[in-house]
Amino acid sequence: MLEIRDVSAHYGEARVLDSVSLRVGAGEVVTLVGRNGAGKTTLLNCVMGLHRRMSGTVVVGGQDVSAAPPHRRARAGLGFVPDDRGIYAGLTVEENLTLPPVPAGAAAAWPLTRVYDAFPVLAARRRAPGGKLSGGEQQMLALARVLRTGARVLLCDEPTEGLAPIVVQRIGEILREAKSHGVGVLLVEQNLRFATTVADRHYLLDRGRVVEALANEDVREREHELLEYLGL
Repeated sequence: MLEIRDVSAHYGEARVLDSVSLRVGAGEVVTLVGRNGAGKTTLLNCVMGLHRRMSGTVVVGGQDVSAAPPHRRARAGLGFVPDDRGIYAGLTVEENLTLPPVPAGAAAAWPLTRVYDAFPVLAARRRAPGGKLSGGEQQMLALARVLRTGARVLLCDEPTEGLAPIVVQRIGEILREAKSHGVGVLLVEQNLRFATTVADRHYLLDRGRVVEALANEDVREREHELLEYLGL
């Protein structure tokens, strides 16, 4: 579903990513783990085409999108849930959900009825402005909005940060449901216990380089070591 090959990126003269390569298969959740400043968010921005000072190749569903602008990457099947959620504060929940266009042929697009079944709180607050939602409600809206477009690959940046356990649990359920329908997910996540409940594999990023690929069992066995490494 998603292949990243030898991606490097710079901010000014500083190299932030150094020849990063990884893959995400259909129906697979893969997490990016690393300290703050390791380059995780920059990598997602590069994949989505939001950071232009990069080299390397990004392939989505067999299509090379390395030179494509963000909207064409979205049409190719990429969906982005940023760390700031990107909610339109002045639009209602329903307007936020119906604003993004659904690309032609996006068979996996979630209709509004399915969104409201999966996120009852959004159904209850469909007329409320996005800016009046709680942090957890905004996170669910951001995730639901991407699923509405029929994205085949989700890029999720810290979706559980600062949220109540019950909201974290619901986000995990939705990611597992998307996974069961063949959606690939590249997830930036510091909550290792949550990550092991949804992910199949993990990449450890350090100073802009992939230094280790880990199976779920490895993360569980080395949880204390990894938490110390991450400074958590």
